Amino acid sequence: MRSLLFVFCIFLSAFYMFAQDIDDSVNERKKEETWICLSADMAMYNAVGTSFGGGLAVAYGTGISIGIKAAYFIDIETQTDVLELCFLLRYYINGFESSSGPFIQVAAGQAVFFRRENGLSFPAQWGALSFGVIAGWRFLFGDMFYAEPFIRGGFPYFIGAGLGTGVKF
Repeated sequence: MRSLLFVFCIFLSAFYMFAQDIDDSVNERKKEETWICLSADMAMYNAVGTSFGGGLAVAYGTGISIGIKAAYFIDIETQTDVLELCFLLRYYINGFESSSGPFIQVAAGQAVFFRRENGLSFPAQWGALSFGVIAGWRFLFGDMFYAEPFIRGGFPYFIGAGLGTGVKF
């Protein structure tokens, strides 16, 4: 009987030893967000002219986001269009709980070039590995909507800029 009482006391003390009082202010964590962004972009794919276009990005995460982006650019000077398909990784400088303010983003993927005079043909005539660094600032409008101006540099484009608007949920 003593051994059974001893085991029972050890069992009860284990509950009290590992029980914790949850402090909501310490454990309150922002939930991860999904965001969708439409953007108007410009990029210099060559020294002759500037390409204009738009893109769509979808990503997941707060503080650090991972996602994909597709953008299509039209160059009036050289009659060359570009389709960019990239993976993106974004870090908000304000910290891991942030979803607004300054950010740095790296993107890598494929850039596919089309000569407009030949029409849009698949497979494309040529392509290149695309990678770059993007710096921007996200401005929130309420809980869901935002706008973010950005600049970027990389390859095969030299430099670019744009304005994105979107929704996060």
